[in-house]
Amino acid sequence: MNTNKKIKAARISIYSNSSLIIMKIAAGLVSGSVSIISEAIHSGLDLLASFIAFFAVRISGKPADKEHPFGHGKYENVSGVVEALLIFAAAIWIIFEAVIKLQEGEHIIPKSGLVWGIVVMFISGLVNLFVSRYIYKVARDTDSVALEADALHLKTDIYTSWGVSIGLTLIYFTGYYWMDPIIAILVALFIVYEAYEMLMKAFNPLLDTAISDKEIQKITKAIENNLLCTYNYSELKTRKSGHINHIQFVLSTTGETHLDDACKAREILHQKIIDTIPNSEVTVVLEAAKFTPSTPI
Repeated sequence: MNTNKKIKAARISIYSNSSLIIMKIAAGLVSGSVSIISEAIHSGLDLLASFIAFFAVRISGKPADKEHPFGHGKYENVSGVVEALLIFAAAIWIIFEAVIKLQEGEHIIPKSGLVWGIVVMFISGLVNLFVSRYIYKVARDTDSVALEADALHLKTDIYTSWGVSIGLTLIYFTGYYWMDPIIAILVALFIVYEAYEMLMKAFNPLLDTAISDKEIQKITKAIENNLLCTYNYSELKTRKSGHINHIQFVLSTTGETHLDDACKAREILHQKIIDTIPNSEVTVVLEAAKFTPSTPI
């Protein structure tokens, strides 16, 4: 169910970005504005990111198999890293083109081209406002790194599109055409910041970094609130793979324990953790001073 929901959100992102790219390219060609063209490139990367997210969520939703016994969740993290690197590359290209425009001197943009650009950039930001909110909601509901990265692309596109729209409006009324490449550079710098944030979020789980302190506190509380007085727990370890949280700890006893009782205690803790932290794979290792045999059936 979650996989279908994620795939639907990724499809919507693809359709939205495809439409906006066509609009921005048309506005960029009509006006010759480097800031609009930089936004078209940004949307092009958004589209590529949407395709990457689409395939990542499809693959990550596959069950564990012989070659991937812990599932395919990290495909989402890999997709996030790839998206971040693509954004870095685009930002460098935008800055390069903007610097060339500055060196060449003022590039006069026709008034009609400015109007086209203002309208297209405003509409682009408005569309991405609604689409990014929807994708963010799905990302939170399904704990999808790939969709969150995609939504982040679209969110920054809102700011950059409206920023370009405001900048073109200022150019229209002031005639300061040198502002166009400056706006493009500011867009690129914002994109670099976006890429860094995304890279850190997507890359850390590939190193089996522990889940957040807040979630670990929830796990600890769930264990301690349901732990019988004759049991202890230790060696709590966590890591994240895509949307799956892998949680492991040792459940031990101080004295002789009936094996059936120990298994029941383990199952209770196992379920409480899953109820507290959804999308979790929980491993509880039993350790006791002595187990008495299970009661014969």
